[in-house]
Amino acid sequence: YITPTAITIITLSIIMGTILTMSSSNWLMAWIGLELNMLAILPIISKPKTTRASEATIKYFLTQAIASAMMLLSSTTNAWQTGNWDILELKNKFSTTIMTLSLMMKMGAAPVHFWLPEVLQGTTLQTALLITTWQKLAPVTLMYMISNNIQPALLMSAGLLSMVVGGLGGINQTQLRKTMAYSSINNLGWTIMIMALSPNLAIMNITIYIIMTTPVFLMMKNTSMKTLQNLTTTWTTSTAMTLSIALLMLSTSGLPPFTGFMPKMLALNELITQKLTTLATLAIMTSLISLLFYLRIAYLIMMLTPPMT
Repeated sequence: YITPTAITIITLSIIMGTILTMSSSNWLMAWIGLELNMLAILPIISKPKTTRASEATIKYFLTQAIASAMMLLSSTTNAWQTGNWDILELKNKFSTTIMTLSLMMKMGAAPVHFWLPEVLQGTTLQTALLITTWQKLAPVTLMYMISNNIQPALLMSAGLLSMVVGGLGGINQTQLRKTMAYSSINNLGWTIMIMALSPNLAIMNITIYIIMTTPVFLMMKNTSMKTLQNLTTTWTTSTAMTLSIALLMLSTSGLPPFTGFMPKMLALNELITQKLTTLATLAIMTSLISLLFYLRIAYLIMMLTPPMT
């Protein structure tokens, strides 16, 4: 049991950590913000007294600590080479590569995504919501700030890999939290890929994803949905909510006329404008893979829901 005072302190620390990172212009302050944020969320992840939750906490702590160490290595190397701790002055090539990998590890993008599905599966739905939304704000903001200095090839290949991993990983899942984790990896792929060409578009993409995924998690919590099997039975108690989940899933997959289609269309438009037609084609093909598991969820709901009388 966590006391109300502890909950207040933890909540404030999580908010303060993210805001400190997002508003700092110095690598050390950004790092302190991320550490504060990470240490504050650990008691929340480990709150359910199960071995699963303890395992998830350790996994989360270790991956975030490794990412933080990489971040320190990168910024220290850059300061040693250039004599500058400023975030916007990350000019050293080695530093930018290590920093990009570190931030990708912090947000859970492929190829350093391995912790995300495991951690989400081990925690409650509220914590899973926190990890897939709020916890991405700080690393995405830092990546946005250094996007001018990162090699585009690195971002695009990592983005494409995240799309493939997110798509293929989600297909075989029956656990909804793991499905949502792979959905998160897939959406991060789009964000990272377009970060190389249009950072503002990347921010819009992640914002829309957060807006769409928040109600899904809240409705899952409300109906205590945990597996695909649960989806087939919840419509009896809460039809409107189950249908909303189906529609939000279709939106997240990027199907027109839903909101999720807009950032993907703009991203593809940007790729084609920059004469990267092959990359655009690959991106469309990988989004078809992820569409498969989104459609399966929507199909399960739509087919089993009785007609409204």
